[in-house]
Amino acid sequence: MIAAGDAFTLTAAILAVAAAIGFIANRARQPLVVAFIAVGIIVGPSVLDWVSDTEPIELFAEIGIAVLLFLVGLKLDLHLVRTTGRVALITGLGQVAFTSLIGFGLAIVLGMSATVALYVAVALTFSSTIIIVKLLSDKRELDELHGRIALGFLIVQDIVVVLVMIVLATIGNERDGSVAVQIGLVAAQGAGLIVAMAIVIRWVLPRLLDLVASSQELLIVSAVAWAVSVAAFSDWLGFSVEVGAFLAGFAVASTPYRESIAASLTGLRDFLLLFFFIELGAQLDFSAIGSQVPAAIVLSLFVLIGNPMIVLVIMGVMRYPKRVSFLAGLAVAQISEFSLILITLGRELGHVDNDAVGLVTLVGMITIAMSTYLILYSHQIFERLSGALSIFERRGVVDVPTHQPERVDVIVYGYGRFGRRLVEHLARNGHHVLVVDWDPHTRIRPEEEALAERITKRFGDADDPEFPSSLPIDSARWIVSTIPRVDTNKVLANSLQRWGASAKLAVTAHTASDVQRLAPEIDSGSIDLVLQPFDAAADAAIAGFMDS
Repeated sequence: MIAAGDAFTLTAAILAVAAAIGFIANRARQPLVVAFIAVGIIVGPSVLDWVSDTEPIELFAEIGIAVLLFLVGLKLDLHLVRTTGRVALITGLGQVAFTSLIGFGLAIVLGMSATVALYVAVALTFSSTIIIVKLLSDKRELDELHGRIALGFLIVQDIVVVLVMIVLATIGNERDGSVAVQIGLVAAQGAGLIVAMAIVIRWVLPRLLDLVASSQELLIVSAVAWAVSVAAFSDWLGFSVEVGAFLAGFAVASTPYRESIAASLTGLRDFLLLFFFIELGAQLDFSAIGSQVPAAIVLSLFVLIGNPMIVLVIMGVMRYPKRVSFLAGLAVAQISEFSLILITLGRELGHVDNDAVGLVTLVGMITIAMSTYLILYSHQIFERLSGALSIFERRGVVDVPTHQPERVDVIVYGYGRFGRRLVEHLARNGHHVLVVDWDPHTRIRPEEEALAERITKRFGDADDPEFPSSLPIDSARWIVSTIPRVDTNKVLANSLQRWGASAKLAVTAHTASDVQRLAPEIDSGSIDLVLQPFDAAADAAIAGFMDS
């Protein structure tokens, strides 16, 4: 074991190496996922041997996985589940079945025994939910149709791998009872978990969040605690951490705090997932690779090309457009960390040897690295292959469900005295207004009841630079900050510019010195108008005196 002091020094050294290699990769326009896996290989037993025991890193990695899947569940829409559930289930099960059959045949042709071929074939079926979600989130495609379908069949894969692990564990430990008993027990535990979550969603969680939401810091700490706790409980029941974290996020998705929590946790997610990719690289066993390179290349090509083609065929039969089928299919163009766990379990049971472990390890390295590029450049690849992919598209494609964009004319930050009057005036003139306010107890109660349908509210913090990404900034014509804090308005102006908002920005200032401090943003064009309500009120009062 590593001593506590050494663990801190080791973590600092790993972060330094990750920052250096990440910088080089970024300058070379290479994916950071691949760079961080390379960091794991460098600091792992194969090169520097800094991380012979991955336990210190594993804790950060596990929390990162929980936060990632929590955010996925947090952004899930029940309507989208209903519209994509069928295709996700059919595609997920179909891909697992066909990949296993074809992979088994390939493994037999490559000279493997039936038992080893079966393990290798099943290992080729599982794709990394964590890596795909991370890549699609970075591209902001997780909410698009192909992203939702891909997420759906990746979750189906996760359920299948849990069942496979149960079967193998039962084979390895006869005292636990029959396979049927084990599966029945897991089904009962799963039903109990879902019922418990339903009770919490209905009666507990909304009230609890209302109590902690008055403090942004407490809200975020509580959200992470909730995500990790449910993930740990799910893991204790025999399910994966991913399933529990996903359900924890889904439970919060119906609350008004989802956008604020999601925006605040983005940075934490990215930092903690660094440790997951480093751990993955450090666990790759190069000593067992040996002469497995030719077989690994054949199987890697099958995963990179054959798996997406299987998805293309299945979704084509279901009459989905070739673009959606192709983009969703790229999500299965790699094997996952579960594949490595599965083949390692097979070795522990005496079913496979080190050569099989080395083979799957090498396939994992090749496919994870290559599929990262495939997903990052997916649209460019599709444009080049579009003509050839027409054979996978049947006539009369299915009606593709799409998001109905939220109609918003003006986004107003702050609902104090000035903000309330401004919002009601805009609504009275026919504008649809979205109010963003950090107070969870704020209620939108306009003087005229008819105005309520034109005003909506979201819980959010103007000081959070990630929050604008969750707002309909593409449809709004104006974004108005009624918050008179200069630093807050500077953060807002810079974050809106970063997220590519096309709307004009108006901010509030109470004094001339505040206006001067905003001069750099005004001169650069990131602030279009400065509202000075005290000056405007004085001018209106003087004008009224003069007219009377």
